[in-house]
Amino acid sequence: MNYTETIKHIKKQNIPEVILLYGTENYFIQKIKDLLIKNVLSDEENLSTYDLTETSIQEVVADVETYPFFGDRKLIFATNATFLKAKPDKLSFEHQLEVLEQYLEMPVDYSILVLIAPYEKIDERKKISKALKKKGLVAECNPVKEYEIKNWMMDLAKQLNVEIAENAYEIFENELSNDLKIMEKELEKIAMYIGEGGIVTKQVAEEMVSHTISSSGIRLVDAVIEGNLAKAISIYKDLEKMKEEPIALIGLLAFQFRTILRVKLLKQKGYSSGQMQKQLGAHPYVIKIALNREAKFSVQQLKAFMDNLAETDAIMKQGKMDKELAFELLLYNLIKH
Repeated sequence: MNYTETIKHIKKQNIPEVILLYGTENYFIQKIKDLLIKNVLSDEENLSTYDLTETSIQEVVADVETYPFFGDRKLIFATNATFLKAKPDKLSFEHQLEVLEQYLEMPVDYSILVLIAPYEKIDERKKISKALKKKGLVAECNPVKEYEIKNWMMDLAKQLNVEIAENAYEIFENELSNDLKIMEKELEKIAMYIGEGGIVTKQVAEEMVSHTISSSGIRLVDAVIEGNLAKAISIYKDLEKMKEEPIALIGLLAFQFRTILRVKLLKQKGYSSGQMQKQLGAHPYVIKIALNREAKFSVQQLKAFMDNLAETDAIMKQGKMDKELAFELLLYNLIKH
């Protein structure tokens, strides 16, 4: 079961006695935990958290089977379930998994046990993994794929009772990449601004989405592509307010143009985006952005940009020119090309 389906189950109070959350997207795991606390507990005295690298599963099950002192139900989180990995971590004690297997056959109705395995995969061949899948709810909490981001944002907008205009999605992707937690906060902020039933237009997104240092580097490259010096200077001034040094910004631009150049060269050799990702060790989003931009430049242009960036970097470090002036002159020269 995926994250969205799990959230729907919990909201409908369709909560089994045993739940397994696995995956590396901590944002999803935390959201499910928060929702369980809200929907299960009437008294937080009945909340317990264990680290399974420090506490055995048999001790956790013993707590699960102990009747709650306050309220109707207990909620127990047991994190770092390393015994679900193909190669479990070596611990100073032994997990008696048969105790958990026996519990799964007849769980108590006054406790919810949530096992958390913050790993990309669990070993589904193991007896305990099969038992959890058969008797409990198993939720995958891995990062969303690039093609799933839009659907995830649509679901979130629906929950907030707003609508996102088609041309506004790219603003969120460009500025925030795939950081779901930040995306959620930014969309919540905009939803409060436009009100229920409002539409998040491209203009609203551009004005209200908080810019990151990395995304501003991409926006600078876009301004160069557009040949828009005024826009490039404006972005630079925004970065100045964020206390970014001109030398650091040269590094930011150099990374962007170097990636575009390398992607262009690999594309000429017939590499797919997946092969490029492996070759460059880059995030899929970085490759996507570079592929969208490489056609706007020739190899010669990109190499000239890299030379210009290196020269300006040297001028700044040698103190031959005021850094702010040197950077603005750099932007002029890049756009003039």
